[in-house]
Amino acid sequence: MPATALLALALALPASAASPADTDALRTEAERSGFARTGRYAEAIALCDAFARRYPDAVRCIDFGTTPEGRPMKALVVTRSGARTPEQARAAGLPVLLVQGGIHAGEIDGKDAGFLALRDALDGKAARGALEKLVLVFVPVFNIDGHERFGAWNRPNQVGPAEMGWRTTARNFNLNRDYAKADAPEMQAMLALIEAWDPVASIDLHVTDGAKFEHDVSIQVEPVHAGDDALRTAGLQLRDGTLDRLRRQGSLPLPFYPSFVENDNPASGFVDGVAPPRFSTGYFHLRNRLGMLVETHSWKDYPTRVRITRNTVVAVLELTAQHGAEWRRLADAADARAAALGGQPVPLTWTATDKVRTIDFRGYAYTRTPSDVSGSTMTRYDDTRPQIWTLPLRDEIVPALRIVAPKGGYVVPAAYAEPVAAKLRQHGIAFSRMQAAHPRAALQAFRDETPTFAATPVEGRQRLTVDGEWAAETHDIAAGALFVPIAQPKARLAMSLLEPTAPDSLLAWGHFNNAFERKEYMEDYVAEDVAREMLARDPALRAAFEDKLKTDAKFAADPNARLEFFYRRHSAWDERFGLYPVMRSDEPLR
Repeated sequence: MPATALLALALALPASAASPADTDALRTEAERSGFARTGRYAEAIALCDAFARRYPDAVRCIDFGTTPEGRPMKALVVTRSGARTPEQARAAGLPVLLVQGGIHAGEIDGKDAGFLALRDALDGKAARGALEKLVLVFVPVFNIDGHERFGAWNRPNQVGPAEMGWRTTARNFNLNRDYAKADAPEMQAMLALIEAWDPVASIDLHVTDGAKFEHDVSIQVEPVHAGDDALRTAGLQLRDGTLDRLRRQGSLPLPFYPSFVENDNPASGFVDGVAPPRFSTGYFHLRNRLGMLVETHSWKDYPTRVRITRNTVVAVLELTAQHGAEWRRLADAADARAAALGGQPVPLTWTATDKVRTIDFRGYAYTRTPSDVSGSTMTRYDDTRPQIWTLPLRDEIVPALRIVAPKGGYVVPAAYAEPVAAKLRQHGIAFSRMQAAHPRAALQAFRDETPTFAATPVEGRQRLTVDGEWAAETHDIAAGALFVPIAQPKARLAMSLLEPTAPDSLLAWGHFNNAFERKEYMEDYVAEDVAREMLARDPALRAAFEDKLKTDAKFAADPNARLEFFYRRHSAWDERFGLYPVMRSDEPLR
């Protein structure tokens, strides 16, 4: 059935058997306008309350935070199981499903589609019986302040609605780059909601940018390529079950994000992968939970995209009702396995191999010709002429960065304990504060005296890249330091935040830049005297210096390098320079 006919049918059906006034209170601005427009955030607040009034047995409207501009962050907690709190859901063994709309508030399909799916489920028109078997937590708009930065051209690469919100927050954070570092107040509120409800699956609703083609939605799930091996069974069940339901409803879904290897060049094909934990789908598998990224295609019109997103939410409701209890058991078992990762190699990043397979991809006829505006080659699509593209796809995914987990855990010295503890609490990572000092503790330390600081900021932070290895050292650890045990369910997440070379570690996001800045120096006239004293009393040092002068012309020609040769070997040298202020221990420290 065409999209317009489906929408006409949906609009013709009453929302419920309630009075016309009650029914109208549950209709969105999108429905009233024939899906030409979307409502402002005040509508989402009103709908949250209206659903709770209309379905008091099933819906609670809750606040879980406040945005920087003072707006309430709303969620609908929906179930007919009787479990109205996180504690009741855990006691009953019920799977919890989180559906999140509007993390990028210009991509607002999820808000309108979510309310449609919710109403249909509550009225028994879709996902019948599902709400008896699960708890749904629906966040219609995550980036609320961005949603209210309303305008007609906020998404120039997207067809409809007439006006929409903005990609980033009022503080210019991209929330879908913030899961790991959690700088934004909105993300901190979301993580608290996640920690409270512990959803077995979280669904993040988006709209793509990109080329014109016939495929209308992509569905990506982890763990499928990454995360706990046994939990990948559940990830495949969720992904493939959703794809199958969408195909039966007339969609052309994809199991990978359709972004070309070369921008604007369809012939370059696609590469699949696993997102780092700054993204939602790269985050949840580190918690041993399922994460799904839904991307409707921006060049489909708004009615079509809302319909497909609604169908996706319904499909996930049905699958969670059918399999969620088993997913929960698999997730609990994955938690236990994660707590035993100490001393084992753990993948922290993944990459596609060079293995290529050819796929038939449903695109449109196109030309690539020089542009007299930009001067570059420009791709122009003729969407009246469907065409099968034969394209390369690399989708064999393997681990890239593997780190052997510490046997005991991580040690955070007292000087850094408070800021690191705050981040660990946000993610629900277990840690303890040492009550006693540990003089000359046998630890592993990581050093890099030549790190790379990013030339420009990213998401408000100067990123840092380091290179090095963990090595055995002894250090005095004062009372008040933190110990982060590897023996915990969130071991993978702890490693992703505390391993210095992980792409979204606290170090990578600039939390420890000060430790890699040199702050002390030796004046040249002092260094000259120090060098002569050291040469006179240490024949081995003299031999090493003379050898370096002979074999390293660049060193020999650099007066500063020659003096620093001695400074670095002197007791005045700052032994903490380049020392990552998080260490590893083979034993628990208390």
